Amino acid sequence: MGRAFEYRRASKEKRWDKMSKLFPKLAKNITIAAKEGGADPDLNAKLRTAIMNAKSQNMPKDNIEAAIKRASGKDSESFTEICYEGKGPHGVLVFVECATDNNTRTVANVKSYFGKSGGTLVPTGSLEFMFSRKAVFEFELSEGLNIEDIELELIEWGLEEIETVDGNIYVYGDYTNFGSLSVALEKLGVEPNRATLKRLPLNQVGFTEEQLTDIEKLIDRIEDDDDVQAVYTNIA
Repeated sequence: MGRAFEYRRASKEKRWDKMSKLFPKLAKNITIAAKEGGADPDLNAKLRTAIMNAKSQNMPKDNIEAAIKRASGKDSESFTEICYEGKGPHGVLVFVECATDNNTRTVANVKSYFGKSGGTLVPTGSLEFMFSRKAVFEFELSEGLNIEDIELELIEWGLEEIETVDGNIYVYGDYTNFGSLSVALEKLGVEPNRATLKRLPLNQVGFTEEQLTDIEKLIDRIEDDDDVQAVYTNIA
């Protein structure tokens, strides 16, 4: 019983730790979107998406509203969205997306993470052609719709691929078609659980378990940084 209690407590602490790092990142996305396009999600697609993604991670409503209000505050921070590219241990390629109010701090931190892992940052644009930027939507299939119907409807809106994984539907399109696919899904009555822009590797590489352990240490360090919004690799 004691071991079971300790396990449950450890699991809870791990989950709380993850949420304590995730919620600030989600809030930052909301604030940036509200500052760029206004505080009304009905008129601001980027904000609507940021709110939807926050809700999918069970972010409390009060936190979401506070993040929106923060955008209009007199002392609101001005965030810059910036990407860093690097090569990590065993040659893994790593693409890091950040949102920061201090570029000097962020690049120094990211550079140190790579350095401690035996990797290095590379000039911006070096890895751009090795990743494809895609619009990705995730949702559950509702009654009255099937995948074939959705696929036929979305092709003219920029659909490139649709697949089912563990009961969830994933829709992929070029990142330039994010807006049109969002509108098309809305017309179909489909409400995605998540909608985002991702960088998918064009050529995936396999690594041994031992190599993956080294790589994961680097990824964990990067993802723990408050300025980091997303990390992509070419791991198979």
